[in-house]
Amino acid sequence: MDMGQTDLGYKDLFSNKEMVKDLLTGFVKEEWIEELDFSRMDRVSGTYVSDDLRERQDDMVWKIGFRDKWMYIYILLEFQTTVDYWMGVRLLTYIGLLYQDLIKTGAIDKKEGLPPVLPLVLYSGKRRWTAPISLDKLFTKIPLGLDVYQPSFRYFLMDEGRYDDKDLDMPKNLVAALIRMGNSPSIHDLRTVIGELVDWLKLPEHKRIQRSFIVFLRNGLLSKRIPGKDFSDCEDLLEVDTMLAEKVKDWTRAWEKEGLRKGMRRGRRVGIAQGRQEGIVKGREEGREEGREEGREEGREKGLIQTAIKMLDKNMDLAIISELTGLSMEKVEDISRNRDKYTVMLDG
Repeated sequence: MDMGQTDLGYKDLFSNKEMVKDLLTGFVKEEWIEELDFSRMDRVSGTYVSDDLRERQDDMVWKIGFRDKWMYIYILLEFQTTVDYWMGVRLLTYIGLLYQDLIKTGAIDKKEGLPPVLPLVLYSGKRRWTAPISLDKLFTKIPLGLDVYQPSFRYFLMDEGRYDDKDLDMPKNLVAALIRMGNSPSIHDLRTVIGELVDWLKLPEHKRIQRSFIVFLRNGLLSKRIPGKDFSDCEDLLEVDTMLAEKVKDWTRAWEKEGLRKGMRRGRRVGIAQGRQEGIVKGREEGREEGREEGREEGREKGLIQTAIKMLDKNMDLAIISELTGLSMEKVEDISRNRDKYTVMLDG
């Protein structure tokens, strides 16, 4: 898989010890986590060459002190838009290559035996992960007695889109902050997380991890969220937050200049007029006055929805759309997710 800027930003983040520690302590709910010695923690080369010289370079491998020995964490960063149903087979192969590398380099011997490995998939795609996390779920029905000869294997899955605000309520957990940034529905929410990071990472020893977040934001997340805005001059998180605040102001001035506020008022008037006409027709059957009122309300709502769709087409922030139209944040988010449905409703 060719790595884009966002992928490289993620890989750079998880080259920091703090990120891997927060990932394990915050998300892997296993008793043995308490036995890990994070003072003995080293990055391992992520390139493993099999006998046919195929290479695996995209993933992160760490070794951590565990019961006076080592255990290994294999982090596979998955950015594909489609779920890989055969992920279990892929990981089984990669873990085999890791063991081969440890044997060839003399990192382990027969006396010590193979060290434990935690295979972890960090998935950030929009679709929810549906592939089996256990290898035995991938096999066809196997006759009794033959099943004991098949490999047994499972991996730990982190599907970022499945975590809600309650799951991510972890004070000073950097991985939770990273997921919250990716899931943030508006610039306001994104700035909230960045503000927390500014406070958490203000000490000199956090300079490297702060730099990794800046690279991730500047070259990945923000370039997708706000195309056309140049964040290349940002050297710290506070500068990123300041530029986001300025961008919101720029949007507001642009909307006023383009007459979007006037368009919103015109949309309301058109919607109300349409609603009045529909209300009059209905009122002839059920009561003229009642029909007018219902028509006015329906027309007013259609006008606001039409305006919200136009704003979404211009990639405007959801929170600001809610503020300008008077629609609730929940309604704007629903329109954003189901834009086609609302467009059909307006055309009907």
